[in-house]
Amino acid sequence: MNWNGVFPAITTKFTKDDSLDLPLFRLNIRTQFDAGVHGFILGGTLGEASTLTLEEKEILVKTTIEEVNSQRPVILNIAEGSLAAAEHQAKLAKKWGASGLMVLPPMRYVSDHRETVHYFRSIAQSTDLPLMIYNNPVDYKIEVTLDMFDELASESNISAVKESTRDITNITRMINRFGSRYALLCGVDTLAFESLCAGADGWVAGLVCAFPKETMAIYHLVKTGKMEEALTIYRWFMPLLELDIKPKLVQYIKLAEQMEGIGSEYVRAPRLTLIGEEKQKIETLISVAQKSRPL
Repeated sequence: MNWNGVFPAITTKFTKDDSLDLPLFRLNIRTQFDAGVHGFILGGTLGEASTLTLEEKEILVKTTIEEVNSQRPVILNIAEGSLAAAEHQAKLAKKWGASGLMVLPPMRYVSDHRETVHYFRSIAQSTDLPLMIYNNPVDYKIEVTLDMFDELASESNISAVKESTRDITNITRMINRFGSRYALLCGVDTLAFESLCAGADGWVAGLVCAFPKETMAIYHLVKTGKMEEALTIYRWFMPLLELDIKPKLVQYIKLAEQMEGIGSEYVRAPRLTLIGEEKQKIETLISVAQKSRPL
């Protein structure tokens, strides 16, 4: 598994009557693929994971694999409240053809150091798929510390980290302590440039779902040392990237996809589509960016 590059956290496309919109889902996947993304992450926060059934997750994994003709890795997110459910999901992901897993700490219960290590270790030992640990203490209240990663280093298939602590220095701490043992991927859109400059191997991106060309440009420009060119795009992108760190990031990014013609605004309850002044504000922000895009 090569964790280098840009991995979109794909949104799940729904129809107005709340069923999967597979034609629109395929269109977005194909647009991302044509822009050159390096892999796909399904069923994450942006994918409205908590509202998806196992049957729907299976359909999304298999549809993505088919659409890209197995030419890119397809990663399934695991966000479960029990270890047994997480291990079961890992086995199903393997059966469905997923290339790897992104794994969150236990949902709802705030596990301590020993419990968190046991949780990740047990999932890793239940599968031979490569794992990326999603470290996001801001949203999920559990920090995977450097000491925890030290204990987990013996599990060879725990090979990557989605770094979402919001502490940019954590990338340097990880590299200082572990070298290249873990691939590090930025998980916060508004810290992408800084993270890549600090040595991150990749970017689990959100606004890429609507703006893949601009996202890929930033990644490649930074990796080839063209910092000023990258910064020009990044500074243009920042008002949009900030949508990724809002409570309604799903609604905001889906609206951006719709305005770009590669998605729809439909979400699944308890989320509701935007209305009124709030919707108008976000539409205006997106529209201004569309009119001034640098590419």
